[in-house]
Amino acid sequence: MYTEHKGKSLSIISTGELEFTSGFWAKRVGLVQKEVIFYQWQALNDEIPGAEPSHAVENFRIAAGRSDEDFQGMVFQDSDLAKWLEAAAFSLNSADNPELEEKIDEVVDLIGEAQQENGYINTYFTVKEPDKKWINLRDWHELYCAGHLIEAAVAYYRATGKEKFLNIMCDFADLIEEKFGPAEDQIPGYPGHEEIELALVKLFRVTGEKKYLDLSKFFVDRRGQKPNYFRKEAKERGADPDYWDLLGYKYNQAHLPVREQTEAVGHSVRAVYLYSGMADLARETGDEELKEACLELWENTVNRRMYITGGIGSSGYGESFTFDYDLPPDTSYTETCASIGLVFWARRMLELEMKSEYADVMEKALYNGVLSGISLDGEKYFYVNPLEVWPEACRNRRDKGHVKPTRQKWFGCACCPPNIARLLASLGDYAYSQSGDGIYVHLYADSKLEIDHMGTRLQLNQKTDYPWNGKIKIEVNPETRTDFTLALRVPGWAEEVDLQINGEQKAAEEFEESGYLKISRKWTPGDTVELNLPLEIKRKYAHPELREHSGQVALQRGPVIYCLEEVDNGANLSAISLPRNSELIAEYQPDLLEGVTVIRGPARRSKSGPGEQKEELYRDQPPQKEEIVITAVPYYAWDNRQQGEMRVWIDELTFDKKNQQQQNAEVSVLVDNNK
Repeated sequence: MYTEHKGKSLSIISTGELEFTSGFWAKRVGLVQKEVIFYQWQALNDEIPGAEPSHAVENFRIAAGRSDEDFQGMVFQDSDLAKWLEAAAFSLNSADNPELEEKIDEVVDLIGEAQQENGYINTYFTVKEPDKKWINLRDWHELYCAGHLIEAAVAYYRATGKEKFLNIMCDFADLIEEKFGPAEDQIPGYPGHEEIELALVKLFRVTGEKKYLDLSKFFVDRRGQKPNYFRKEAKERGADPDYWDLLGYKYNQAHLPVREQTEAVGHSVRAVYLYSGMADLARETGDEELKEACLELWENTVNRRMYITGGIGSSGYGESFTFDYDLPPDTSYTETCASIGLVFWARRMLELEMKSEYADVMEKALYNGVLSGISLDGEKYFYVNPLEVWPEACRNRRDKGHVKPTRQKWFGCACCPPNIARLLASLGDYAYSQSGDGIYVHLYADSKLEIDHMGTRLQLNQKTDYPWNGKIKIEVNPETRTDFTLALRVPGWAEEVDLQINGEQKAAEEFEESGYLKISRKWTPGDTVELNLPLEIKRKYAHPELREHSGQVALQRGPVIYCLEEVDNGANLSAISLPRNSELIAEYQPDLLEGVTVIRGPARRSKSGPGEQKEELYRDQPPQKEEIVITAVPYYAWDNRQQGEMRVWIDELTFDKKNQQQQNAEVSVLVDNNK
C-alpha cells in the first residue's frame, strides 16, 4: 500500500473533505459531476453530432491492440483523456458514482493494455512513430502527456484507494527516471511543454518516493542551462534549432535558468505550469532562490501582464505573453487553460506564504477567466477569451482569426474542456487550507467542511449567497472545546468589512494580518463568525501604460467583472459611453442566466444627427448623443443567449454639457496660470 507523504505543515484541504451544499459553486460543481463529465466522455468517443472529432479513446484502443484503425489527432491527444480521468476521479472524491467508477476502471484496463513492457505509455509513439521516442522533447509532448496521466492516477488513488492505475503510472515514471538525468547514459533534457514537474511532486507526496521529487527538480534545474538542450537536440535530428523566430526559447521558458527568470514570457500555459512546479519544489525543498524567482515572476505577471479578468497570454502568436502592459482587449488570446494554470500557481503561492493577494488572483481567475470558458449548460467551450468581440470582424479579419465569436462543442485541440472539468471537480482543494495554527478560508461559498485538525474532529458550516451577496456566516463545531485560529480572507476589493463573533461586533482591523482576519480563541460547538463584505459597484481604471484603455472604464462588483452584450444594449457597443457621474445600481435577476446580479444605469450613445447623410464617413461635427440605459452582465456568462457583440471596457464620458460653464471656467483659469 502507498502512504501519503505529509510534506510541510501547511496543507490544502482536499475536495473529499468539503461539500458545496448550495449556491453559486454548488451549481457549477454539480453540473460537472452530473452532466459535463458524461458529455465529455461522449466527445472523447466521437459521439457528439457536429463536434470536432477527438480520437482520444480510439487511439488507446489502437495502442492496446483492440482496433486496427490509424492513429488520428494531435501528438498530445492522450492528455485529453488523462485530464478527463482526473476530473472523473475528483468527482468521485466528492460523490459516489458506481457507474462512473466502473467506466474509469475500464479505461485504466485499456491504458494498462496499451502500456509497453518497459512501462512506456504514449499512443502516438506506440502506433505512429515507434522509432522516434524521446528525440524531440521540445515539440512532441511525451513528458507532458505522461504528467497528465500521472496526475490522473494520483487523483484516482486518492479518491478510491485503488492501486492499479497508480502502479501503471509508477512503472512509467520509473522508466522516465531511468531515462533522464545527469549520468552519461541518460538524457540531459527536459520537457518542451511543462506539466510533468507538477505531476512528479504529486506522485512523491502520495508514495513518499523521493526519486520522483528529485526528477521534478532535475527537469526544473536543467531548464535554460547552457548549452541549450533544445538546440542540441534539434541539430541531432536535423531540424531547425531556431523554431520560434520571434520568441526563441522564451517560447518554452528555456531561454534562461529558472532562477534567473524575472519576466513571464512565452507560451502562457507552459509558463504558469512551470511556475507552479517551481513553487511546489520551493515548498518541498526549502529552496529560497526558487521561491524568490516565483515571487518576482508573480509580480511581473499580475501587475503588468494579466487582464482584469484574470486572463493571461495576450498574443495568438505562440499563445504567449508579449511585453509589459500589452493587453489589447479585442485580439487578446487569453486561453482558458492559461487562467486555469494561473489558479494552480496562485494556490501554490499561498502554500509558500499565506497572503491574501494570491487568493485574490485565484478568485479573480476562477470567477472570470476560467468560467467564461464553459457555457452555462456545460456543453460548449471557449478556447480563447477576448474582452471585446465584434462578430463580423472575427469572421473577416485575419488578425482576429483565432477568436471564435461563440463557444464550440469541442475542439480538435481540446486541451481546455477537460482542463475546466478537472479544475471545477477539484474546487474543494482551493477553498480552505490548514496549518499548525488553524484553518484558512480562501474562497467563500455555501459549504460544509469536515476535517481532523490537530487531533480534533472539526466541522465548519458556511452560509452565504456570495458572490451576489457579501454576507457570510460560518458556524464552528469542534468535537470538543478547542483552541485554534480561524483566518478569513478579506478580498482586496473589500473596504470597511463588518465582523461579528457570536453576535458581538468586533473591530476587523484588530484581527487583520496579511489580508486575513485571524481569529484565535477557544472554540465551542455552535460558535459563529459573521463577515459582511460590502459589494459595491466599482469603476476600474487601467494603468496609464495600458494604451488601449485610455479614457475607458470597466465595472466590477465583488469578484465579478462585467461586460456589455449586444442582446441587452443593441449593436455598435463602441458608440456607448458611460458618464463618470452616472448612478449605477445592482439588481439580482433570478431568471436571467441562471440567476445573476446585473448592473444598470444611464449612459450615452453616439448617433447621426438630423439631416446627416448616413454614407458620409467623416464629418465636421461631433456625433450627437442620445440618453440610454445600459445593462451589464457578468463576463463569465456572456454568449449564453444569442451571438453578438461584447465589450468589457467602456468609453467613459467625463465632459458633461450640464457642467459645461463650470468646466469652461476651470479651463480658463488653467490657461491663465500657464501663460
